[in-house]
Amino acid sequence: MSRADPVTAGSIRVFDIPMQVRFRGQVRRQGVLIEGPAGWGEFSPFPEYDATVSARWLAAALEAARSGWPAPVRSSIPVNTAVPAVGAEQAHAMVAASGCRTAKVKVAEAGQTLADDIERVEAVRDALGGDGGLRVDANAAWDVDAAATALRELSRFDLEYAEQPVRTLEAMAILRRKVDVPLAADESVRTAADPLRIAGLEAADIVVLKVQPLGGVRACLEIAEACGLPVVVSSAVETSVGIAAGLALAAALPALPYACGLGTLTLLDADVCTGSLVPADGALPVRRATPDPAALDAVAADTTTCDGWRRRLQAAQAVLDAG
Repeated sequence: MSRADPVTAGSIRVFDIPMQVRFRGQVRRQGVLIEGPAGWGEFSPFPEYDATVSARWLAAALEAARSGWPAPVRSSIPVNTAVPAVGAEQAHAMVAASGCRTAKVKVAEAGQTLADDIERVEAVRDALGGDGGLRVDANAAWDVDAAATALRELSRFDLEYAEQPVRTLEAMAILRRKVDVPLAADESVRTAADPLRIAGLEAADIVVLKVQPLGGVRACLEIAEACGLPVVVSSAVETSVGIAAGLALAAALPALPYACGLGTLTLLDADVCTGSLVPADGALPVRRATPDPAALDAVAADTTTCDGWRRRLQAAQAVLDAG
């Protein structure tokens, strides 16, 4: 292991938090918090990610803990509320209670139909009113034809954009010529071996950037500059520590034309901080998040889970060490 081994350098805490609703097939959110001279960073790659992919998540955590972030150019970030694949009545209630003027709605959920999506999106539009921002996220579940059909149906609800309707940037480029709804690239950028491939492909109108999956705030700023597209900053369903990194990115961007997907803490049953980064009146303040000892104790993982996360840390660190 390197001298910068996060398992032995500084303080680490493994958390295990139940989720309010199922997300990406998960009912619990787990990860590691790493303390360093600049503060705390979060390492919480999803279970299916291997060491190579997870290394980017670790790089982001180490940047937060050791280097800090660029100076902000704004102090408050507008955010959307996230609506999972719930029934229309629950979706309406979630949006009405959120205080946000923009909502991102999950569509194309396994086991559901386009009719379910239409009912949910219609309910969200009703809750927002005519002037609220409404976007949908398919998490790459459609093929090009299914996406074209669905987006033509959903376009009547005045969508800001559709996030990652199909899997690859090449498929996005084809779909973009078939529909009028603007397209936002998310998974096809953050899971790509080279995220900068989006530049020049004419596959998207907007790029969604997430700090952990892309290797840190500075790495995201480089991608934003290279692709030349409007940016929406989103979270990976993190604790306040991870959300603070997303806020740092949103605060450092030269322009921020869209509300950001950083209001996701309400998807978790608990947090690692007091004074959690939960939106008020549809916005979040730009600040760091420092874990509270009692809150950390309340969400501490068991020994088996801790051992598994230490192995993931070591594997990701080995990838970073290999360059």
